[in-house]
Amino acid sequence: MSTPPPSAQRPAQILVIDDEPDLRTLYELTLLREGYRVEAAGSVSEAWQHLEAGRFDAVITDMRLPDGQGMEIIHRIQKAQRSERCVVMTAYGSAENAVEALKAGAFDYLTKPVDLKQFRAVVASAVQARLAPQPVAKPVQAVPASNNSADATVVTSGTGIAALDRLVGESEPMRLVKSRIAKVARGMAPVLVRGESGTGKELVARAVHACSQRSEGPFVAVNCGAIPENLLEAEFFGARKGSYTGSSQDRDGYFQAARGGTLFLDEIGDLPLAMQSKLLRAIQERSVRSIGSTQEEAVDVRIVSATHKDLHAEVQAGRFRQDLFYRLNVIEIAVPALRDRREDLPALCAALLSRIAQDGGLPVPHLSNELLRRLAQHPLNGNVRELENLLHRAVALNDGDELHLDLMGGFTAAAEAAASAPAPLSPVTDAPVALAPLPSVPVAPPKVAPPPLPSDLQAYLDQQEREILVRALHESGFNRTAAAARLGMSLRQIRYRIARLGITTPNGDDGASSHVDD
Repeated sequence: MSTPPPSAQRPAQILVIDDEPDLRTLYELTLLREGYRVEAAGSVSEAWQHLEAGRFDAVITDMRLPDGQGMEIIHRIQKAQRSERCVVMTAYGSAENAVEALKAGAFDYLTKPVDLKQFRAVVASAVQARLAPQPVAKPVQAVPASNNSADATVVTSGTGIAALDRLVGESEPMRLVKSRIAKVARGMAPVLVRGESGTGKELVARAVHACSQRSEGPFVAVNCGAIPENLLEAEFFGARKGSYTGSSQDRDGYFQAARGGTLFLDEIGDLPLAMQSKLLRAIQERSVRSIGSTQEEAVDVRIVSATHKDLHAEVQAGRFRQDLFYRLNVIEIAVPALRDRREDLPALCAALLSRIAQDGGLPVPHLSNELLRRLAQHPLNGNVRELENLLHRAVALNDGDELHLDLMGGFTAAAEAAASAPAPLSPVTDAPVALAPLPSVPVAPPKVAPPPLPSDLQAYLDQQEREILVRALHESGFNRTAAAARLGMSLRQIRYRIARLGITTPNGDDGASSHVDD
């Protein structure tokens, strides 16, 4: 049963535009039974007469009309800055039309022949979005939540403003991100969050969910790179009892769990090609078929995905489907790297230290200018996640009033001391000694003997691989996703190598588990 119109004072008003009288009548009767007030039109010109005569809560229009395109109505509504939410109906298989409409500002789309149950649900969502108050971004310093979660988590988000507040920072790049979130949250268009590992892409996805009319629904976060390939279909679409060995009861997948809310597909670039085609069909048809079932079931979810990869390059290399890319990348939000917003470091450090101290039951450590200076000079290639790891380490090793950083992987204490050491003094004048440059004498390069051949080639290669991996992990703040990207491999590949070579992370595991700061 669909949700009734949310306005208690008056029924929501809907304008239906379709040039086929039978379909137009069907849509009218369906909406009238739901308690809406309905007006109908059969062409672009007739529809605009209705729009000029009054306001509507939602407009449902066919894409092809006798005197033009439904897209023209969307453009005119956007240009006139009207508040109607537009839903377009496209022919089966016209995915490019749906994407074009969403980019133009349509709230959602329906594929013909229209399923009436889905029709009612989409209209109800459009009306609720039209009447719901829109969140206003009022950024304050707050603590970003860690996204080192399990492979999938289901939560109910708080308010939109609170979610935006968790994106700490007042720099220009962060203000643009928050403004973009508040704008795109109003529709149903798929969102692609792009950014380096550790920048907070999941926080952005949660903010999109919390600012939308779906904020009361579930937020399901899925790490696409952490699920074994043979389990992907069951995890995404569910499985019926007895469909495979050990399946003792019906089990919902991520799509079913996210009904009425948002499905967040993290690291979408790691999804295998075979699963990409199944995901594309589920998104286009808005229905899934569980393993072992003969029936498809409709699912009402909004898709938000994220990646640290260049999906354009992945498409060109044949590792990512172009049609899926265009379906997911209707709206893009680019999350800036920490090095591009270093003015946010004081606020970020204060927020992170506050949470670290609260979690450990400790007083909040003093944040000195010297500490901020050293952090500002550090590359911070692992972004906010590396910053959090550094502060965790500093708090754990702290034995005084002020924190001292252990910046691993370069910029060490010894290197810093050498860089800042004063010049040697003259024993007579106590003035710095000016060292005369040595004369330039051409010197023949010494002949270096080639290293001896290894007696155990595999052990030698394993040692070389181990040293490279350990160095990459150190330089990325033990962020395996970032280390994998630097070495040109997938997260699954680097996990396998870490486990095979017995490399131990600061968390004390051997790399085989999937929950450590990826």
